[in-house]
Amino acid sequence: MSRSLVVALSGGVGGAKLALGLSRALAPKDLLVVANTGDDFEHLGLSISPDIDTLAYVLSGLDNQVMGWGRRDETWSFMETIATLGGESWFRLGDRDLALHVERTRRLKAGETLSQVTRDVCRRLGIAVRVLPMSDDPVRTRVLSDEGWLDFQHYFVRRQCRPVVRELVFEGANQARPQADVVAALANGNVRAVVICPSNPFISIEPILAVPGMRDALAGCGAPVVAVSPIVGGRAVKGPTAKMMQELGLTISAATAAQRYGSLLSGYVVDPADADDVRGLSAAVKTAPTLMTDLATREALARTVLDLADQIAARR
Repeated sequence: MSRSLVVALSGGVGGAKLALGLSRALAPKDLLVVANTGDDFEHLGLSISPDIDTLAYVLSGLDNQVMGWGRRDETWSFMETIATLGGESWFRLGDRDLALHVERTRRLKAGETLSQVTRDVCRRLGIAVRVLPMSDDPVRTRVLSDEGWLDFQHYFVRRQCRPVVRELVFEGANQARPQADVVAALANGNVRAVVICPSNPFISIEPILAVPGMRDALAGCGAPVVAVSPIVGGRAVKGPTAKMMQELGLTISAATAAQRYGSLLSGYVVDPADADDVRGLSAAVKTAPTLMTDLATREALARTVLDLADQIAARR
């Protein structure tokens, strides 16, 4: 029997775009999206999971494509009132979005796991594919910067990535366990491909890989691991990927992003503008347009990634 399951590792916006493309190229039962939770934090007494929520909104068609984050048709009465009262308004929570955080917080406090809450939210939003957190245990990305240690959202949102990055750590990762259903899916002998979405390697994918047992489970699933470069034309499509590379003393290139995954990587999809950067890479390389500007380009990139994975598998 041929393998059918695709396991996609995803951060926020870029990862969610490819996850949507994969959801159109595959049957719902054949896609499992593993979400980064290193960005999660507690704010205004609420448990917030930015990457899970971005995936949920994009996969359900509720995402705000103008802002690139949050829900469409959003209103901001809550934030306006918080600011008037002197509360913290630097992390913007729209009124519709706020309902999700309130309900997640209530259910987590009642004893449900993040996986259970995420499954039910996706079901209620009409999402047929599986979306699971990398772990039900807390892992928190922290940034050592020229301003000292910063919690990730304080670096990313409050300080808008302005501080210079010196080091990244994933607090709690050593004690965390990979989400049990993800591990089981990787071990069942049905994995066609592992896809590393074009998310920031440092803050979106490496927290997933830092959970003990996750990298081994991915490497041992018997399927090709194919990544999509988050760098196009020597620049990051979105977010601080290129800035982080430079500040960490790394060359800003598609090859540098691939090297973060080391021997785990079987294949790599890069934009034609970066073809020269990846010559000599040990992984199989496929050049194809990687900018996802609409639904058609998201699905086209997803099919390119799957084709490369199938070609690698056929050669084994």
